[in-house]
Amino acid sequence: MLIKILGGYQTDFARNWLKEDVSIVEAFKECVSGALESSRLNASDIETIHVGNAAAELFLSQGHLGALAIEADTSLRGLPSARHEAACASGSIAALAASAEIEARRYEVALVIGIEQMKTVDPQKCGDFLGTAAWYEKEAKDIEFPFPKLFGKLGAEYIDRFNISHDYYSECQSYLSDLMFTNARLNQKAQSRIWDIASISDKLAARISPEITVKDCSQITDGAVAIIIASEQFAAKYAQNRGINLDSIPSIKGWGHTTAPIALSDKLSESRNTRYVLPHARKAIMDAYYRAGIAGHSCLDSYEFHDCFTTTSYASIDLVGLTKPGQNHVAIEKGWIEKDGLLPLNPSGGLIGAGHPVGATGVRQLLDSYLQISEKAGSYQVELKNKNVLAVNIGGSGTTTVATVIGKNEL
Repeated sequence: MLIKILGGYQTDFARNWLKEDVSIVEAFKECVSGALESSRLNASDIETIHVGNAAAELFLSQGHLGALAIEADTSLRGLPSARHEAACASGSIAALAASAEIEARRYEVALVIGIEQMKTVDPQKCGDFLGTAAWYEKEAKDIEFPFPKLFGKLGAEYIDRFNISHDYYSECQSYLSDLMFTNARLNQKAQSRIWDIASISDKLAARISPEITVKDCSQITDGAVAIIIASEQFAAKYAQNRGINLDSIPSIKGWGHTTAPIALSDKLSESRNTRYVLPHARKAIMDAYYRAGIAGHSCLDSYEFHDCFTTTSYASIDLVGLTKPGQNHVAIEKGWIEKDGLLPLNPSGGLIGAGHPVGATGVRQLLDSYLQISEKAGSYQVELKNKNVLAVNIGGSGTTTVATVIGKNEL
């Protein structure tokens, strides 16, 4: 059974809700109202709700976000609603759960929301909160900015395993962040779209670890995203009533979901007998290809990858199959991942350019994939040849990976 995406909405990731005196309930209302308007549906059409959120208990002293979501519209009251947490992969886990309910024929239409308010604390406290997505006692406790340091070790693993010079690897990282800032300028919901990069170059150059500067990091972001998904049976009636072709509605064609050991040292130790530095992420991607019935990256038009740091965007190149493991730099040298390249990476600007409200990112990636396939991405639209886009959402230091192929049938 194919799951259809009927529409969605994203808040502006450049906003600061605390400064605007915007509550998380108001953010719920904005994204739900926008998703309903986009889908041309009413709140009464929704049958089940799934919310992705990583850390509202820490940032807001607020739990039970599944219940809070129904405050978005009185017509949602009484519906089944639940919150899902899988660190930065919370949003895609919520989407998987909603899809499973539709596939099981429990419900026909689901509202999937990803939401996170992070600008309630200073950067150091935020870093500590995010450290709970790692093995906190072993990897994050009493460590300043633990995740940049952990993901720096991922870069060090590539440098050591594939005999790359540190300076050359740093050049690749700089290219990747510059590419994301360039792409983000075309996205009217992107956090960094109006940044004057030259004026803040000194700040961006500040080094956090041997492999990571501020420029290599996604930023603290407030954001909410909602999509509405439905069964093929519901979508057929929906299309007929609106005079549109069912095959023109993008589908979730395939998915993969894996969980690696939570400690980065365990991941890297286990991976040294394999071809890939992050083999569990590679498996999730291959599972998504298989379930979608596509051969691999050559059947894609672009991909949205979880570039929380440039070390993950570098790793993405071999993980999706664009190059052999360790040859990632070839795609950079040849411009293959640029917007008009062989396989564009994050035309939205990704996490580094567009922003990373951690619990919302997975849903945002699905929404941007939907926009690409629907040819509604505006100025950051890529050319569609295969009508397939891959979204890869990662939680922790490569611990939880969800890969999703969004596409549509040939018309």
